[in-house]
Amino acid sequence: MYYLMIEIFIFGYLLIVLEHNTHINKAATALIMGAGLWALYAIGAPEILELGFSESWKEWLANHNNDGSEESIVHFLVHHELTEHLSEIASIVFFLMGAMTIVEVIDEYQGFRVITNKIKVTNKPKLLAIMSFLTFFLSAALDNLTTTIVIVAVLNKLIKDDETRWYFASMVVIAANAGGAWSPIGDVTTIMLWIGGQITALRIIEEIFLPSLVAMLLPLGVLCLKLKGDIDPPELEEDEHKAFIPLRDRLIVLIMGIIALLAVPVIKSYTHLPPFIGMLLGLGSMWFLTDFKLHSKTLEDKRRLNVGRILTKIDMPTVLFLMGILLAVGALSSAGHLNVMAGFMQEHFTDIYFQNTLIGVLSAVVDNVPIVAAFMGMYPIAEAGATGEMANFVVDGKFWEMLAYASGTGGSILIIGSASGVAAMGMERISFLWYLRKIGWIAAIGYLGGISLFYLEMMFM
Repeated sequence: MYYLMIEIFIFGYLLIVLEHNTHINKAATALIMGAGLWALYAIGAPEILELGFSESWKEWLANHNNDGSEESIVHFLVHHELTEHLSEIASIVFFLMGAMTIVEVIDEYQGFRVITNKIKVTNKPKLLAIMSFLTFFLSAALDNLTTTIVIVAVLNKLIKDDETRWYFASMVVIAANAGGAWSPIGDVTTIMLWIGGQITALRIIEEIFLPSLVAMLLPLGVLCLKLKGDIDPPELEEDEHKAFIPLRDRLIVLIMGIIALLAVPVIKSYTHLPPFIGMLLGLGSMWFLTDFKLHSKTLEDKRRLNVGRILTKIDMPTVLFLMGILLAVGALSSAGHLNVMAGFMQEHFTDIYFQNTLIGVLSAVVDNVPIVAAFMGMYPIAEAGATGEMANFVVDGKFWEMLAYASGTGGSILIIGSASGVAAMGMERISFLWYLRKIGWIAAIGYLGGISLFYLEMMFM
């Protein structure tokens, strides 16, 4: 069963990659893969856990003084592992649903028109540069997922041509992941390292900002050379010409939405609750206020602007796809597959720079959160003043700083390598193979460029 789980994951991944050839929705494949791996894990649990690869099982036995009986295995799988992974998955899914709904509410109230009407730049390279820098810095203040959803929604109102918009959206994913890597609240993995005590907020900004900037600038430069001419703005639909919503109400909803999104990291910092709590609080507040104050008096407009109806426009296949992928990775993490991979890398690749470079590449295939968690558990934080190799593992040590960069930016190499990529993929229907052919190598250039700069900084500074 242990090796069958790997085979199922690889086969499912291939089906996702070939979605446009098989015409099987990637969400269906991901759900079968995720739920199926947990079912196989449960069926073969005694055999799998007996191999001794699962670190969580070892900790469970040590903490609960269990003998490995069938009852304890069931309790471990159902009430501990599955529940723990489900809480992490649910927090990401709820966060994504909340952010997408807020964006849809702003869009229905034509709030993005307030922004797009002010953007007069039509030259593709100039507009791409503006949107990339905006995404890079905004993702550090919010997070890469929220920023991607907002900016891609704006692009949809600016650019008519699908492929041109795909290039812009792909660059937004790269910029969002790069911007999230240098901020302690910009990405899930940097949050993990910050809360875990491996890094401090000020040092991660100081050390990772320039490599992250390079990871954004190099792809931006390539795409600016590739994209020429002016954008073709989309034609307004008939109902959008009517402008049935007063400018005042558009501005109110836009400002409410921005405040709701900006409040998420603030609420997390003060309450230490997961980010989805702040996102749902913001969504609930917008829903309450729009129902209470901003609806037009006509019945037709009330129906159109009702948040309950707007919820039906959320791209649920994208949400379910992400859920399936996270379920699958959670099963592999619990069964010990990722620990084996991390142990293999630790044993055969002792150089921390090469090791972290591989971690970044792997994070494009497998979710970066369990990979980072595995290495956090594998390497304890060294005491201050440690020398030699152990100096790399002190608080703000080079290993932890590079891990934050690599795990945050490496996911850009594949469209499904990060939550922001999955969100853009769902919103714009970007093909996996198109991204791999057109963008993957460009993102890899930026990723390796940032690593090279990081290495040079460590060698000569």
